[in-house]
Amino acid sequence: MENSHLTTVETAKDLGLLPEEFDRIKEILGRTPNFTELSIFSVMWSEHCSYKNSITWLKTLPKDGPRMLAKAGEENAGMVDLGDDIACVFKIESHNHPSALEPYQGAATGVGGINRDIFTMGARPIAQLNSLRFGDPEQERTKWLIKGVVKGIGHYGNAFGIPTVGGELFFDECYTVNPLVNAMSAGIVKPGETVSATSYGVGNPVYIVGSATGKDGIHGAAFASKNITEDSINDLPAVQVGDPFQEKLLLEATLEVIKTGAVVGMQDMGAAGIICSNSEMSAKGEHGMKINLDLVPVRQENMKPFEILLSESQERMLIVVEKGREKEVEAVFDKWDLNCAIIGEVTDTKRLHYYMNGELVADVPADDLVLGGGAPVYKREFKEPAYYQENLKFNIDDIKEPSDLKAVADHLISHPNIASKRWVTDQYDSMVGTATMTTNRPSDAAVVSVKGTDKAIALSVDCNSRYVYADPEKGCAIAVAEAARNITCAGGEPVAITNCLNFGNPYVPEVYWQFVGAIKGMGAACTKFETPVTGGNVSFYNQSSDEGPVFPTPTIGMLGVLDDLSTFMTSDFKQAGDLIYMVGESVNDISSSQYLASYHKITACPAPHFDLDKEYAMHQVIKQLIRQNLIQSAHDVSDGGLYIALLESSMPNGLGFEIESDSGVRKDAFLFGEAQGRVVVSVKVEQQEEFIELLATSETEFSLLGKVSSGNLNVDEISFGSVNDSQSIYNNVLHNILGE
Repeated sequence: MENSHLTTVETAKDLGLLPEEFDRIKEILGRTPNFTELSIFSVMWSEHCSYKNSITWLKTLPKDGPRMLAKAGEENAGMVDLGDDIACVFKIESHNHPSALEPYQGAATGVGGINRDIFTMGARPIAQLNSLRFGDPEQERTKWLIKGVVKGIGHYGNAFGIPTVGGELFFDECYTVNPLVNAMSAGIVKPGETVSATSYGVGNPVYIVGSATGKDGIHGAAFASKNITEDSINDLPAVQVGDPFQEKLLLEATLEVIKTGAVVGMQDMGAAGIICSNSEMSAKGEHGMKINLDLVPVRQENMKPFEILLSESQERMLIVVEKGREKEVEAVFDKWDLNCAIIGEVTDTKRLHYYMNGELVADVPADDLVLGGGAPVYKREFKEPAYYQENLKFNIDDIKEPSDLKAVADHLISHPNIASKRWVTDQYDSMVGTATMTTNRPSDAAVVSVKGTDKAIALSVDCNSRYVYADPEKGCAIAVAEAARNITCAGGEPVAITNCLNFGNPYVPEVYWQFVGAIKGMGAACTKFETPVTGGNVSFYNQSSDEGPVFPTPTIGMLGVLDDLSTFMTSDFKQAGDLIYMVGESVNDISSSQYLASYHKITACPAPHFDLDKEYAMHQVIKQLIRQNLIQSAHDVSDGGLYIALLESSMPNGLGFEIESDSGVRKDAFLFGEAQGRVVVSVKVEQQEEFIELLATSETEFSLLGKVSSGNLNVDEISFGSVNDSQSIYNNVLHNILGE
């Protein structure tokens, strides 16, 4: 083997490896690695691929459940049983660092990558969601970022032909340098028609299919595992370039080739490209591979071995096929006009041998590269930050209650975090596929029917990162609870979650404390709601030298199921005269609310009131109310508090509300506080008695707020204006900032 380019510890550091990791690599190989081999270890042992700083804590999360068909870490995505011989495959992942540098391609390839994770397993994607975080939208750079990201998601998703059905958008200055772009996808498959990301069978041919390989995305996984700096622009080759039309062809070809029965294993090429697919499939199947890199279709001349191995060019798959059935497989890809090239074969060595023009250029053990094998695992130091104890000193009595509550309401309606996200959603096709039930029917979760059945899936992405910053453990538990609440209010049963854990530098003890707390909170809430964690990804290093870390943002993507479409519930008030109730308790609390943060400009406070047991009990009551057809609408109280929830239920049908406040709670806390565990429902007058009887048999508090009106917004007989005026403001905030 050519070893004239032996590496040093300095080379290792340049590639993002620690000195002790370089020593460990030499120990594994029994010699000094050449540059190609060291590049392999650098990407496979990067945080993005190896989870070396997080896996110890991730293993504490609940993974088992009665519906689980593919648990966390077993496949490219989680898979749950929906019953009636139907399964749902779903996952969320980040594309933060690429989007910070090149927002259009960064976001577009994030969408492409997450969909490949779904259809590589044999599932047809039917829904996409996203969770986006940016800095101050008034700043020109933020405008550039959001326009590029939204355009990238819209163009790729729309062209690919999968509806974008939901998501969230949040602004805070902590995301100025590091925007967060988290993409989620869900697909449907019959449990017996899936394919695994594995490799076995000595002599079986190894194919690369799809797009040709270029120099885009080289060292992308390592790039995603370091802080954003002024020099990050030089990492632009680490940003991939996507082609949604090519991906659509790859989707159809993939699902068709699986049906031949000739496929032994398949994996998409995302982070770390060929080397990641080779090593993970080989390690899982306890085999090896011999790969001829000169047989890989390339789109640039004179590519070096490490460039071919590490390229993250999009729309590519690695497939292991039963020997003797090559013609069946090649016929499928020829039909779809896609590259389909044999680049090697399966061996029994448990090693990966890479050749270039007949010369051995790298020889590495598959198992030592991957998570669960020889990849390093660390337990980092963590330390409670000083701000946490300061937060606990907050006293609501120190905040003067405003005399003009309508002015507060108008402030919140016009805040980008509360106002309509139509500027974004209008750029997404939510109707392609004709299965989306929530395109024109507002609901707390996205609901997509499963064609040919009476079932639907409900999907939600949630995380109020302000809460998590204030108290990571409680804040992350709230994120799980809110996702479940959204699915419950839509008439679904929460089933499982995927997560995207966005944090700063794990080597900073205060940042790692946030991470550990979030994992503890997630574990407690997922155990309570019986929603096991099916996987996802960890994105560390979301911080810059100037701005520091972003808010800890453990985004929760939750899947729910409606076993019967008749339980689908919307959030809009239906007719004037209906009664408005709040299920859950009013609390004298304004902590971490949008009201406290942006109106009073106070951020040093705890997370809002939250009681996991009461929250869970409240969900069970809402489910009963929906199943017994006792309510006309259900909408959870979250960002902006009760007033915003009431307004959002009023606007779709041009209705209004007349309510009385709770004398036992400050009016600003009653209207704008974000205490958890509350849902606003509307009830027909003639069903009031039955409604009260059901609630009375539960231990969940409830209260009559007032009634639905014909279009005016009244609190304690004080006018807060008309629904039309409020809606005009609410709908146009982002349009006014970002333009048409």
